[in-house]
Amino acid sequence: MSQNIYDNPTFFAGYATLPRSVAGLDGAPEWPALRAMLPSLKDLRVLDLGCGYGWFCRYAQQQGAREVLGIDVSEKMLAQAAAMTSGQGIRYQRADLETLQLNETYDLAYSSLALHYLSNIEPLLTTLFDALKPGGMLVFSCEHPIYTAPLQQQWMVDDQQQRSWPINHYQQEGERISNWFADGVKKQHRKLASWINALIGAGFEIVHLDEWGPADEQVKQNPGLEEERDRPMMFLLSASKPQ
Repeated sequence: MSQNIYDNPTFFAGYATLPRSVAGLDGAPEWPALRAMLPSLKDLRVLDLGCGYGWFCRYAQQQGAREVLGIDVSEKMLAQAAAMTSGQGIRYQRADLETLQLNETYDLAYSSLALHYLSNIEPLLTTLFDALKPGGMLVFSCEHPIYTAPLQQQWMVDDQQQRSWPINHYQQEGERISNWFADGVKKQHRKLASWINALIGAGFEIVHLDEWGPADEQVKQNPGLEEERDRPMMFLLSASKPQ
């Protein structure tokens, strides 16, 4: 069973203050780059893994998706998503991505910053590959292995006030504990090679990989993003199921 940290009241309250929680997709600085990796959503059957508040589900609905299924392990997230959603074509379902079973087919599987919580990624990738139609796509973002590698995820500052991000323990994959809104948040560190090879092993073809960093204009509008230029916090990836 995956850790369900989002049903921790302290964590949930903290997460609710993030720009991506308040403003939705437009509050996520990586969204323009992630959006550019998506196919046209018109008439597609879409799956959102770790859907949270359902922002992407509603975006897909607005873009003309035929049917959208949002999945999350958190009851609090799903309740919030349902309260914010109106209209037809979106369903929400509680499920653990570690043990997810799908009995329908989809054109697109999407996930934003959720898959790094899973201790075993291979079963999910196999499940998704089997559920996607030929030519279907998987598009997702995850915390970058450079970001997840250190046991203490924080900047180091030397006596010249130069800031560096430690990448010790990079080769040692496995659980990392961070104290983010709540103590004891469990995430998984995988090498970038492990992510890529797991996708290939499941049958996917890699389409595009982006070790995301902010554009100049984004930093100008939000100077707090400046530090994201010094190391990739996340990567964005699109892969396809062969025709």
